[in-house]
Amino acid sequence: MEKMTFSLFAAELLALLGMIAPVWLDNHKIRKGQLCQLRSEMLRIYYHNRGSEEIRQYEYENFVLLYEAYKTLRGNSFIDKIYKEVQEWDVVT
Repeated sequence: MEKMTFSLFAAELLALLGMIAPVWLDNHKIRKGQLCQLRSEMLRIYYHNRGSEEIRQYEYENFVLLYEAYKTLRGNSFIDKIYKEVQEWDVVT
């Protein structure tokens, strides 16, 4: 009886994993895509303003929000150097 209960539990667990795995993989792909979009937008803002080392206030605020979202999604440290550089720029209205 105990062996049968364990077999049933194992079968249910495998079935559950079979349902969860595709969802987890899709979630992982979506997170990677979001990271790519966030990084792309931050780089666009960076290269648009790099020459003057000035950034409009709304662009700076947007850049900070993008950076926070990027780090929340466990983005790598690639963007940290750029973020620090942008923080040193003059913010203009």
